[in-house]
Formats: sequence, C-alpha cells, structure tokens
Amino acid sequence: MTTSYPGRARAAGAAPSPPYGAADPAFRAAPDQPPPRTSAADPVGEHSSPPSLGDLVSEITDDISQLVRDEIELAKAEIKQEAGKAGKAGGMLAGAGYAGHLVLLLASLTVVFALGNVMDLAWAALIVTVLWAAAGAVLYSTGRKRLKAVRLKPEQTLETLKEDAAWARHPTN
Repeated sequence: MTTSYPGRARAAGAAPSPPYGAADPAFRAAPDQPPPRTSAADPVGEHSSPPSLGDLVSEITDDISQLVRDEIELAKAEIKQEAGKAGKAGGMLAGAGYAGHLVLLLASLTVVFALGNVMDLAWAALIVTVLWAAAGAVLYSTGRKRLKAVRLKPEQTLETLKEDAAWARHPTN
C-alpha cells in the first residue's frame, strides 16, 4: 500500500521523505544556526566576504521561485483531494435524485390506485397524468423565464478590465 503526497509516493510504514533542503549537509549540521552563505563566485564558501547585492537578489529570486512552485504543488494536491470529495458527494446526490424519482413514481401509482377505489382506474390515471403535466408546464415556464434573465457576459469583469486597460495606457491619471 502506498501513501500519496504532492509529487511523491511512499510505501506504507516507510519513513517520510525529508523536507525540501534536508539533503543539504549544511541544513542538517546545525539546526539552530543558518547554513553558511555561498555565492556563484565562491561555491565552497572559503572566503568570508559578504555576498554582493546581485547574489542576494539572485538568492531571493530563487527562494521566491521555489516558494511559488511549492505553493502551486500544494494547491494542486488540495484541489485534487477536494475534487475527489466533490465527486463522491455528487454521486451521492445523483443516487438521492434517483431515489426521489422512484418515490415520486410510486406515490403517483398509489394516488392512481387510491382514486381507483372511487372511479374507474383509467380515469384515475388520467387525472394523475394531467396533474403531473400541469406541474411540468409551470416548472418549464418558470425555468424559461429565469433562463432568459441570465446574462452570460461578465459585465463587472469587463468593466474592471476596461478600467485596467485605461490605467495601463495612462498610469499617472
């Protein structure tokens, strides 16, 4: 059996993978002290001169890039997990809808047979059918009116994009 983590799979009972950067000896050497600084010109860290501004900016950029990549991986894993939950919930709702359909069908048959005690069974079935046709017509009419009121064009977003474009053309205004 394997346990899945973002971008990894491990056997059940196995130790989890070390966190990002744990393979670096400086990471494990002294947990209470920061790792020694190195630069591109001095990869071993033999000289103790302070890093240049370019090195610092490069290091920050690399760290931010790695942070963004890690956050994207985490978001992907969370979305995948939540999509699985949503799929299961959707399946349950579909099952509930089918059960509701059966209840409605059997309740209609019950009404037909109950009316059949008072009148001919064919007339009872016709009355129940007409009632369901009327309910369907009302639902159709209401749904059609509401569908006509739906605007698929995102008006607010388009207005915001127009404002952004105007600002980009004239950022000082």
